[in-house]
Amino acid sequence: MTLKRIFSWVVGLPIAVIAVGFAVANREWVTVSFDPINRVHPFATIAMPLWALFFAGVFVGIFAGWFVAWRGAARYRRSARDAKIELIRKVHQHDREKRELQQNLPAVRPDSVS
Repeated sequence: MTLKRIFSWVVGLPIAVIAVGFAVANREWVTVSFDPINRVHPFATIAMPLWALFFAGVFVGIFAGWFVAWRGAARYRRSARDAKIELIRKVHQHDREKRELQQNLPAVRPDSVS
């Protein structure tokens, strides 16, 4: 086993055990309201176990963090894409100039070289 795999087991297994323990300990149902105005009769509510609400929040946070990081790296991806396009353009230009140079040079015969 690699060190990375061992580390992921050493860290991941306790986190998984804690998460399962949290889910078992928090099986109560809670009502989540999406109406900040009317607390008595909200227009949109959802009932779910407390652990599901917690894990939904964690997953939304992970997704939001990923999206912000991806969006923040947009300028670097754009720069890399532009550099790649420029490199390809330069390689094509070099190949074209090399072909033109080979076509314009007179053929050198091996017997005429002293």
